[in-house]
Parts: sequence; C-alpha cells; structure tokens
Amino acid sequence: MAGAESEETGGGTGGSAEEQDWDEGMSEVLEMVGRHVRRWRERAGLTQAELGSRIGYTEHQVSAVERGRRIPKPVFLDKADEAVGAEGMLAEFKEDVEKIRYPKKVRDLARLEADAADMGAYASLHIHGLLQTEDYTRALYEMRRPTLNEATIEQYVAARMARQEVLEREPSPTLSFVQEEVTLRRPLGGRMVMRKQLERLLTVGQLRNIEIQVMPTGREDHAGLGGPFRLIDPHHGPKVGHVEVQRFSRVIPERQEVRRLEIQYGIIRAQALTPRESLAFIEKLLGET
Repeated sequence: MAGAESEETGGGTGGSAEEQDWDEGMSEVLEMVGRHVRRWRERAGLTQAELGSRIGYTEHQVSAVERGRRIPKPVFLDKADEAVGAEGMLAEFKEDVEKIRYPKKVRDLARLEADAADMGAYASLHIHGLLQTEDYTRALYEMRRPTLNEATIEQYVAARMARQEVLEREPSPTLSFVQEEVTLRRPLGGRMVMRKQLERLLTVGQLRNIEIQVMPTGREDHAGLGGPFRLIDPHHGPKVGHVEVQRFSRVIPERQEVRRLEIQYGIIRAQALTPRESLAFIEKLLGET
C-alpha cells in the first residue's frame, strides 16, 4: 500500500497525495451533485441561506457544494434531501460521493484510519492533518507553490476534513499525537487562524480517547529528528507504519520496520511533555497569541 497522503507536506514547497492522482472524474461528479442540489433547492423555493439554516450548514457551505467545490458529507445529502422533498433523489448520491471523496493515493491511508483501534503520530512541520481546523488546512494549501486554483484548494480541504470523521467514530479509537513546539508557534494563516487552531487542540485534547503532547524545542536529546511518521493499529489486520518526505509517502507493513517505529515513538513520547503539561503549554501559548 504505497503512496498514501503526505501529512507533513500539505503546504509550502512540499506536496500532498491529496494533490496527486486525483480521480479524473472527481470534478465532474461534484459538479453533477451540486447541480442537482441547486435544482431541488430552487424547486423548493429556498435560498442557499434558507436551506443551510434548515440542515445546519452555512450559506457558504451550501454554495460550495452547489458549485462543486466542497465534497458533501452523507448527512448533508440526507438532510438536504428531506428539506427539499427530493424523496431520496439527493440521498442516493452518497455512494457516488463516497467513491471520489479521497484521491487515489489517500484511500489506503483513509481506510486504515477509519478502521484504526489505536494510532500514534509524530508531527514536526505543522499541526497534524487530523487535528487541523478548516481554515488552517486551507492556509496550508493556499501557500502551496506552485500555486493551486481555488476549486482545487477547496477539494483538498474537503478531503482532509472528511478524514477527521475518525475522531468522532464509535467505538472511539485511541489516538495520540506528539507535536513539535514550533508547529504551535508558527502562525500559518495569520494570528486569528492560529488562535482557532490552538483552541481546537485544547478542545480535542480534552477527549478521553485522545492525548496530545508537545515536544519542547529546548530538548537536548530528541529521538524524532529523522522526520514525521505515524503508527496505525487497525481492528482488522496488522499494525503498520506510515512515513513521508516531500512528495513521497508510503505505508510500511514490514513487522521489523514497524517495531522500530514503535520503539522510536515510545521514546519520543517519553521525551515530550506529558499530556496534562502539554495542554497547559498550549493554553499558555493561546494567551500569548
């Protein structure tokens, strides 16, 4: 299962598999779904704002779906179908959308995340993708060089947000993240975007199944200088590793290599601040931001 998404290269000079090998028909599917949502909304005599209010979404989000720039979640299609009286005509698009919500190189990783019983991740360049706010993710893609067009950015943002459903899944997986201190101080997207991102970390860090740790920059001994990686232990199948550098990433199934990453991650967690200390540190940074 080689070639999954590179979490650590979502912006800047790096790339992401979300930006590579996207299904050629993805835009066509999203535009088709968007046209049907718009037609049923107009048939029901509703504005975008009115539909959004009825189904719990903003006018901007409804507009993005109708323009084919946002991947609608199944709940969006279900609620929109009911609100406009489409009698299942919109809800049936869920299967089509599910097929294209992730680019080809992300699917193996997304499936592993969706099936994860336990996952640990070390992030050194920016906030880990599963912890990012939508604005923070968008800022990463907007600073991508060469630049991406607006429609592409929205599609990549939607795909990354969709993967965060693992945080709300039942039964809840056990998740741990170690973030380099610099990722909490680098103001990607500007001050307000970073404030919301830090608030997001504090909120997620309070969940009983999730632990967030901070690796202080001042540590003299650091086991993670080889770069970011993650470990995923799925309900079905053996534990695997995932590593990435620049535009290249891959899933590692070899048990010996996975064991080495397990040892390395254990040392990194021991060197980092404890989860309680880390949340206090993040709260302090939020007060300074």
